[in-house]
Amino acid sequence: MKYVATLNGKKYEIEIEKVEGGYQPMSRTAAPAPVAAPAAPAAPVVGENNVIAPMPGKILDVKCKVGDVVKAGDIVIMLEAMKMENEIVAPADGTVADIPVHKGDMVDTDATLVVLK
Repeated sequence: MKYVATLNGKKYEIEIEKVEGGYQPMSRTAAPAPVAAPAAPAAPVVGENNVIAPMPGKILDVKCKVGDVVKAGDIVIMLEAMKMENEIVAPADGTVADIPVHKGDMVDTDATLVVLK
């Protein structure tokens, strides 16, 4: 029996044959991966306290808007990664100068999510 399994975003074609005592893997080869949509580009760095994506994921919600004053620890972005919702917080006090991402965007690790000044 042949199956395609996905592990850490990479697809593998596996073949399993029935042997005495159960099933065991026969071979494993990488299947061609589909082309993913490009991630949202990172914005130019304005301040050293910008909110940066700690991991790749999908923007579920933006909890601030340009001009808002935020305190260190305030939740500014909800990011879904590995089927978990992650609260992304401001690393320092500041004023939101730009939000280069939108709800539904896919982002990579180290992408700028919120620009603080």
